[in-house]
Amino acid sequence: MTHAERLAALEEVASEVRSCTRCRLHETRTRAVPGEGNPDTEVVFVGEGPGQNEDRQGRPFVGRAGDLLVKFLATLRWRRDEVFITNIVKCRPPENRDPEPDEIAACAPYLQRQLEILDPALVVTLGRHSLGRFMPGSRISQAHGTVRPVDPATGASNALVFAMYHPAAALRTPDIERTSYDDVASIPAALLESRARRTPVAAATPSAAAATTTAAATTTAAVALAAPPSDVEPDATLF
Repeated sequence: MTHAERLAALEEVASEVRSCTRCRLHETRTRAVPGEGNPDTEVVFVGEGPGQNEDRQGRPFVGRAGDLLVKFLATLRWRRDEVFITNIVKCRPPENRDPEPDEIAACAPYLQRQLEILDPALVVTLGRHSLGRFMPGSRISQAHGTVRPVDPATGASNALVFAMYHPAAALRTPDIERTSYDDVASIPAALLESRARRTPVAAATPSAAAATTTAAATTTAAVALAAPPSDVEPDATLF
């Protein structure tokens, strides 16, 4: 897909999400929250569900948890508009309760289509419900900071998944916040690992992911990881 084709395809999904009535969550929402970000990105962050601020604005991660996510990204010298951010369910569960299994199932086709369109190299899960979608059976306390291949049935046909605590949990618990900063520091290495795994596929069929999947960009990022400036953390350049 070209940039324009991906953009149009993502907007088609978003339009369907905004008018969706597949589960009970549509009855209490103010606005659905399809997700947003760069259609050419290699990295997709998947949270659990919209909160009050997200429900009001129709955008993901715009409250305090979103502010912390932006801080996490900044440690990598990434911006939120360089990645794609979405959730397992696209409408706010009442009183911010956990999404129910049938609600997650109703929303699953939207997330699957978004991943098919984006073809990310790395999916970063935020929280245990997102973890359950991409690392079934795993416990967040054990899986955070780890990486494994993504099941292609999720829509991400050739990707790795990296597990993190939800930023909201980090806001509540200082130890989890410190752990999350440590986990974030490992994301660039996971991205480079996924790029290396994807190279044979990319050579046969050019990926829809951004130009950073080229050999030159990979080399540049690898050099950055091997010898970062003394005053910053290692990073893998997205664009």
